[in-house]
Amino acid sequence: MRRFDLAGVGIGPFNLSLAALADPLDQLDVVLFDARPEFRWHPGLLVDGATLQVPFLADLVSLVDPTSRYSFLNYLRERGRLLPFYFAERFHLPRAEYDDYGRWAAARLPACRFGHEVTGLRWVAAEEAFELSVTAGEPVLASSVVLGVGTRPSVPGPLRDLVAAPDVLALHSADYLTHRAELLTAETVTVVGSGQSGAEVFLDLLRSRSTVDGLRWLARTPAFAPMEYSKLGLEQFTPDYTAYFHGLPEAVRDRLLPSQWQLYRGIDTETIAAIHDELYRRSIGGGWPGSALTPGVEVVSATAGERGIELGLRHAEQGSTATHRTHAVVAATGYAETPTAPLLRELAVRRDGHGRLVVGADHRLELRGGVTGSVFVQNAERHTHGPGAPDLGLGAWRAAAILNAVCGKPVYDLPERTAFTTFGLNTGSEPTEEQ
Repeated sequence: MRRFDLAGVGIGPFNLSLAALADPLDQLDVVLFDARPEFRWHPGLLVDGATLQVPFLADLVSLVDPTSRYSFLNYLRERGRLLPFYFAERFHLPRAEYDDYGRWAAARLPACRFGHEVTGLRWVAAEEAFELSVTAGEPVLASSVVLGVGTRPSVPGPLRDLVAAPDVLALHSADYLTHRAELLTAETVTVVGSGQSGAEVFLDLLRSRSTVDGLRWLARTPAFAPMEYSKLGLEQFTPDYTAYFHGLPEAVRDRLLPSQWQLYRGIDTETIAAIHDELYRRSIGGGWPGSALTPGVEVVSATAGERGIELGLRHAEQGSTATHRTHAVVAATGYAETPTAPLLRELAVRRDGHGRLVVGADHRLELRGGVTGSVFVQNAERHTHGPGAPDLGLGAWRAAAILNAVCGKPVYDLPERTAFTTFGLNTGSEPTEEQ
């Protein structure tokens, strides 16, 4: 069996960042596997005009190593588009461009092996290494493993059977572009979900349908609210805040995370403005556009019949209920972490009282049973590391921190301080009022 220093499972943006930062490290032999035939980033949501919610510097490498050949600026240079980008004065990239950038980087990274699924992971004490069972190839050994298996579409219970039914026009927003033509001609369409994906789908339907009559947008949140984008507010996406959040008691973290929904479930202000502008345009000449936007509403039931889809709704603040009929539903209801239990079933992994992985400050799992190797996770630790876990802006930093841990020395120099805000009190050293 071929032996590697580090093996990655999954090749999304975060493990792709790991591969890019590991590439110049001659002392490290790295391989990454992904079941898909190529890198793709949310292909069903590459809607025209949709942009990332983070600046272009949140690429695979720049916030750790801006001189890397895998930076977004070097991608532009190799594509012959550096000057057009300069004149475009873009800070936030189109989603389609980020997808192309990721595929460009993956094609140049020799560590990436697509079309290979890791089906098993076990510790081999005699080899002091993990054995990874891989389809379309021989098993491999690795001293350390990084799980970057990403997320998968999440559909609330009341909508689950509806979305799974093959003969009903009900889908998760991850499949939006596949069904877009049908949605443009459907008599009525209901978008469920208050985040960026729901806003982008609703905006595209507003702009592209011949009529907006019968177009409705429902959300559980009390408002169609903007994402937190103030400069000091964004410091909650820094390594400083991540370390602070990780140091809080588990019960405090669990209570705090839901209250931070505008950090990662809000809508960027440009998309909100574009929706309002389109609705305003539709009102020119008198009369209100025949669409409806209703926050504070939860879908509690969903059935399909001859008259279309019937949604049972409940308004949280009013306590009222209603029935809504529609011909199509788009569930823009977010994503959940892909379960890691199937891969970890042969390892004794410590879990908390809720059955979640216990993840150390360095993104390392706590393993028992005499395992001396390390398993790290990327984007499976929001419950321990806070709202920044799925954020692209922290991807390069986390990958560099993992590489430093694997190498046993700082191969990447990470600054000790990253925020103007001081999170928490440095007990014992802060001067008191009397002092």
